[in-house]
Amino acid sequence: MRYWVGVTDKAWHEFLSLIAPEEVNFWQPGGGRTIRAIDTGAPFLFKLKSPLNYIAGGGFYVRHSILPMSLAWEAFKEKNGAPDFETFRRLINNLRARGKEIEPDPHIGCIVLASPFFLKRSEWIPIPESWSPNIVQGKTYDTKDSLGLDLWNKVQERLNLATIMPTLDLAGASLSAEKTRRYSEEFLTRARLGQGAFRVLVTEAYNRRCAITGERTLPVLESAHIKPFSQSGPNKVNNGILLRSDLHTLFDIGYLTITESLKVEVSKRIKEEYENGREYYAFHGAKLKSIPFQSNDRPSRDFLDWHNHKVFVA
Repeated sequence: MRYWVGVTDKAWHEFLSLIAPEEVNFWQPGGGRTIRAIDTGAPFLFKLKSPLNYIAGGGFYVRHSILPMSLAWEAFKEKNGAPDFETFRRLINNLRARGKEIEPDPHIGCIVLASPFFLKRSEWIPIPESWSPNIVQGKTYDTKDSLGLDLWNKVQERLNLATIMPTLDLAGASLSAEKTRRYSEEFLTRARLGQGAFRVLVTEAYNRRCAITGERTLPVLESAHIKPFSQSGPNKVNNGILLRSDLHTLFDIGYLTITESLKVEVSKRIKEEYENGREYYAFHGAKLKSIPFQSNDRPSRDFLDWHNHKVFVA
């Protein structure tokens, strides 16, 4: 099993350890690089910046995405490791300002992690002696190697990982190739994903385009739940659809729906109640302009049927 050890700030770690969120955004001020060396669901450990050369916690890798700073805050709020947006903005600008002009809404790297855990100070794990002081972002380890296995065993000694991700087999010191594949494949459907992960995953699944209009202006695109989270709708990609903000509103209140054949249906109530809606009726009967490439990410028929019968007003 390959896993990542990423370098982070002690203040970020301390803030998040106090609120114990169900997900975190391990952000990178300059965008960072996509972590291709590990699979979805792989452990992602937190190594504090020098001189605190310790592993102090971790989480489970969901996705890397480049997002505007404002959208990252909207998606994750305090789970970015800051108490408010102004503090978050200041942290990013301070790290980006070295010789660069401050941008009003810079794009940053967002590494979404599920089920984070934070070790007590007495449980921190010294980094391996082979760790180079020149490492800025992080490093991959593998339990096939003695060094990687030893470090992973030390993490397991401090945690009952089965209680963190009970549906995924993390209890062994290493995972077979078969288990690793299953772990990656099942993670997004079985893990306890938060609202921020949901927003990022739906945005990327729809290729950053409104499903109905094809609009690409990211600040006005929103990840809509087909069955609301408040009514036991899960934070799963197949319970989501990326919509322009006004269409999201109409979808949520039942003036618009998506049929099981992935066509748009617009309620006659818009015209009856507001004597308007010409722009929206132009979409009636049209097929979605953007759908996820992966079939298991496409809207679930069960969730669409629920919306058609429980929310949509014909």
